Amino acid sequence: MEQLNMLWANTGLQQMAWGQGLMLLVGMLLLYLAIVKKFEPLLLLPIGFGSILANIPGAGIAEGNGILHIFYEVGIESGAFPLIIFMGVGALTDFGPLLANPKTLLLGAAAQFGIFATLLGAIGLSAMGIFDFSLNDAAAIGIIGGADGPTSIYVASKLAPDLLGAIAVASYSYMALVPLIQPPIMRALTTKKERQIKMVQLREVSTAEKIIFPVMLLMLVALLLPDAAPLLGMFAFGNLMKESGVVDRLSDTTQNALINIVTIFLGLAVGSKLMADKFLQPETLGILVLGMVAFAIGTACGLLMAKLMNAFGKNKINPLIGSAGVSAVPMAARVSNKVGLEADPHNFLLMHAMGPNVAGVIGSAIAAGIMIQFLG
Repeated sequence: MEQLNMLWANTGLQQMAWGQGLMLLVGMLLLYLAIVKKFEPLLLLPIGFGSILANIPGAGIAEGNGILHIFYEVGIESGAFPLIIFMGVGALTDFGPLLANPKTLLLGAAAQFGIFATLLGAIGLSAMGIFDFSLNDAAAIGIIGGADGPTSIYVASKLAPDLLGAIAVASYSYMALVPLIQPPIMRALTTKKERQIKMVQLREVSTAEKIIFPVMLLMLVALLLPDAAPLLGMFAFGNLMKESGVVDRLSDTTQNALINIVTIFLGLAVGSKLMADKFLQPETLGILVLGMVAFAIGTACGLLMAKLMNAFGKNKINPLIGSAGVSAVPMAARVSNKVGLEADPHNFLLMHAMGPNVAGVIGSAIAAGIMIQFLG
């Protein structure tokens, strides 16, 4: 009998606290969203499974010498995984639409306003005693507004590692929900006539321009803002491998095998931070709410900037492409195109929207560099 009692005492069921049980359900919910709803499955599936592993009582997988904790230390605490993924994103990116219509860079910049507005909001809520966010916490939360998962994880690992799990889940959840969140904002801030604006055909961008641009972008930004160099440097390097045409094997590996391998380890490492004692805090709800606000403000600012540019320019811009200024590539661009086709079935905006979409990736990296430079 005594041996049975000892055996029972060592089981996970006996050791399980209510919070761990709840987080196991959260992990299963993430798996459901990934598998059944197909919401960002490449990240939500490993994050959800990592959450389940991290909350198994007595296993210690996400602590000490546990394998998930090792993944976290090696890949996220060092900042390596988000940077490698940024390199892969760069290799998958085409700067052509941005170079063909450079003024769309302003739309990507305007969409980053949500980051700084949310930073101020988080500080204000803390000052009122509603939450207890430090300035570093507020900066890491604000980055969610850029709708860029790797950037959010990178900044959180540098400024607010204790909030990493909640920030990562919020960021990737809102990226997955772009088709649901953005269209109501887009319709509310534009008229049907504006949504029907047809844009001129983009010019063909030369190979030389595509090769020179990532190098010049890195030099201009990194020399002024060195803390943006890691993210922007990996992004530019990945893109240069693709556009140079001389390292096709390396580019193909970066776009496929490398980014896929790192995504697996990144997701599991992020899931390891969804432990009950750290995730089930009032601040988690605040992060989810503020992240949504940041994303909504970023979407709205991109739209409003396009309307402002139309007030002063001759060649009209369809304001819908302004919403693609957030960094969710290429989902936000696809949503811009979809809403445009609803207003006019012959109005294709996808390539036009890719300009601000790519600009948003650059903008979020620059915003991250600013946050780290002043607060890191």
